[in-house]
Amino acid sequence: MAIPMKIVVPVKRVVDPNVSIRVKADGSGVELANLKMAMNPFDEIAIEEALRLREAGRAGEIVAVSVGPAQAQETLRSALAMGADRAVLVETGEAVEPLGVARLLARIATDEAADLVLLGKQAIDDDCNQTGQMLAALLDWPQATFASRVVPEEGGLLVTCEVDGGLETVRLGLPAVVTTDLRLNTPRYAALPAIMKAKKKPLQIVTPADLGVDVRPRLAVVETRAPAGRSAGIRLASVDELASRLAADGLVR
Repeated sequence: MAIPMKIVVPVKRVVDPNVSIRVKADGSGVELANLKMAMNPFDEIAIEEALRLREAGRAGEIVAVSVGPAQAQETLRSALAMGADRAVLVETGEAVEPLGVARLLARIATDEAADLVLLGKQAIDDDCNQTGQMLAALLDWPQATFASRVVPEEGGLLVTCEVDGGLETVRLGLPAVVTTDLRLNTPRYAALPAIMKAKKKPLQIVTPADLGVDVRPRLAVVETRAPAGRSAGIRLASVDELASRLAADGLVR
């Protein structure tokens, strides 16, 4: 019988996807004051998939990890309420770039002797889509990105990935890194008893210095701009008028 996998699931604290955001007046970034925060949706999918692997008897301990300020403990408690066994917060008040996050996760995955790192394909705040790939490179582990299906096999995983031309299925040996896409699953809601139990689950707090990882930024944001506003639409009297307007604008022949 296969030994259950130990899974590390990174989760990020981001602005709630249902909240409208605005750019700071000086263009230095997005205004975050007094905004509702939540777990990155792609990371919720990663947590859910880890739980499903455990329910299928293929995973053992699930460790949730976050990199960010002290408030990220709330995000980790959400992961614990969903079903993760324990959590690790790498606490820092500075913004950490994907490479820095990947280095921190590589150290944690090594220390934890993880069999699988399962994380969202990207965070909805910076949309970098880099951390999983960088992590796999640093660990020299096989990777599958944009996963829409994960099937455990003896000694590995069969992963269906969403690619530009359709779907690609790859077979991975363990340990491995997998990043999750939207169609992989629908995350569960945490029940009230689980939320209460999550308050008592272990949550370890460390710093980048404790892990011996340099997370100094390599990039600088020059300017942040809001997208241009959309012009108002017009109402046309008929399909023929629409066709004429499109032809006049060179959009149809």
